[in-house]
Amino acid sequence: MPAEFLRVAVDDPLAEPLLRELTHEYVTRYGPEGRQEMDRYPGEAFAEPHGVLLLLLEDGEPVAGGAYKRYDEHTAELKRVWTHSAHRRRGLARRVLAELERTAAEAGYTGLYLTTGPRQPEARGLYLAAGYTPLFDVCADPRTVTLLPFEKRLSAGQPQPPVPAPTS
Repeated sequence: MPAEFLRVAVDDPLAEPLLRELTHEYVTRYGPEGRQEMDRYPGEAFAEPHGVLLLLLEDGEPVAGGAYKRYDEHTAELKRVWTHSAHRRRGLARRVLAELERTAAEAGYTGLYLTTGPRQPEARGLYLAAGYTPLFDVCADPRTVTLLPFEKRLSAGQPQPPVPAPTS
């Protein structure tokens, strides 16, 4: 079965591995603040029409995912971009990011905003490689920065094309 995207609610059982592993990673990297971040927003924040939670499924199992919620009238805020630890280094996060961009543009958003933390260098690299504009000093000592905000403009009415699946 080919990989496919599925829109789900936060309480959908298919989202549980994403949320469980992401919570574990946040707590491992940031301590108790990691759990607070995962509990910060109600599930409805990621529900349509203003938000979405996407899972990338392979053979019916979630291997990656991500979400956005409304930040303001024109901007969606990306949250919870994740790749299952057994499936990393395959370009799946980039596929999720592209699908979130496409979906947000279809929903009428013209921009994206996100923050990541200084203890997530792989996320920082992903957003820089995907054309996001850093709203922080990229040369600053990571120990002196608490949040790494990024933004990206979307073409209104012109959704981003999906990223093709990697060939094995």
